[in-house]
Amino acid sequence: MEASSYVCPNCGSVMEFNSEKQKMECVHCGYEATVEEVQKLYESVHKDDFNSDTAESNMGNAADSGERSGEFKVYRCQGCGAEILTDENTAATFCTFCGRPTLMEDRLTGELLPSYVIPFKIDKEKAEHIYSMWAKKGILTPTQLKSKAMIEKITGIYVPFWLYDYNADLRMTANCTKVRHETKGDYYYTHTDHFVVDREVETDYYKIPADASEKMLDDIMDKLEPFTYSNMEKFEMPYLSGYYAEKYNYTSEQMTPRIEKRVREYIHNLTRSTIKGYATVNVIGEQPRLKCLQAKYALLPVWILNYTYEGKNFMFALNGQTGKIVADRPISKKKKWSWFGGIVVTVFTTLMLMGRFLG
Repeated sequence: MEASSYVCPNCGSVMEFNSEKQKMECVHCGYEATVEEVQKLYESVHKDDFNSDTAESNMGNAADSGERSGEFKVYRCQGCGAEILTDENTAATFCTFCGRPTLMEDRLTGELLPSYVIPFKIDKEKAEHIYSMWAKKGILTPTQLKSKAMIEKITGIYVPFWLYDYNADLRMTANCTKVRHETKGDYYYTHTDHFVVDREVETDYYKIPADASEKMLDDIMDKLEPFTYSNMEKFEMPYLSGYYAEKYNYTSEQMTPRIEKRVREYIHNLTRSTIKGYATVNVIGEQPRLKCLQAKYALLPVWILNYTYEGKNFMFALNGQTGKIVADRPISKKKKWSWFGGIVVTVFTTLMLMGRFLG
């Protein structure tokens, strides 16, 4: 199966999505065009392919077409003709031999076609700078994490998310108290009044995100929120050019238990916040009712750097839109003992000098 890419109409080189300009740009001559213009041009050039059975194979509209090797699928690079071996979840990658951005369109068709995409706002150069600054801040950070070779490994990935709209209704019952104090003569009185408080709150939540990739750690992806939905666009394949992308591993139905746990927490906290003015509040019962209004598939931008230090795996994750960092920072034992030793020497020297001065 031949993988696809977007060719510059000016010089024939490949075009990539420029996150700073929010446009498609030729990596050779600098020609620029909007995503919509490039997609229309691509479709017009391949018009016959789109209307033929043969094109279903070439353009990836048949998910079972192409050669397979175990759990991998073989594509052919349009640039150099080399074979590209990808796992079943990869939707966008690069040719290993010539570096050409490569799109596997059959991975994002039919039910696998995303509704939305949030384009990258942070390019690779800026992502590398942000990581470099983060690494330098840790005085005990291992030196290898600050090396140029490590920094260049940071990868931009469009991670698959489901965005849920939910209606939530919760009736909450709580035992509450109010405390009053008064003084009569030589006596000090404390009065405790008891109340049974009922609250019922109904609200709608829109676009609650949950990553649907088995490769990504859920807690890290959750902490990368929030994403700004005002920058969300209708999905077009050109946005993926120049980045990696994956299709979802879990359907929206399979993600229901996880997302409804979050919705229950949201509606609980909202309802609980309406019970005010009491000395104590003890929730004794609640009856939540949740209804999923819709779930939409979207690709959201994340910069990822995975690394291993002393046998343990660590991840640096950067929200590719907002710049929010979620990361583990390993500690160099050598630097830790060196730092501790420096403090001991400094304290000992100070005490010696003070002893001589006082003596």
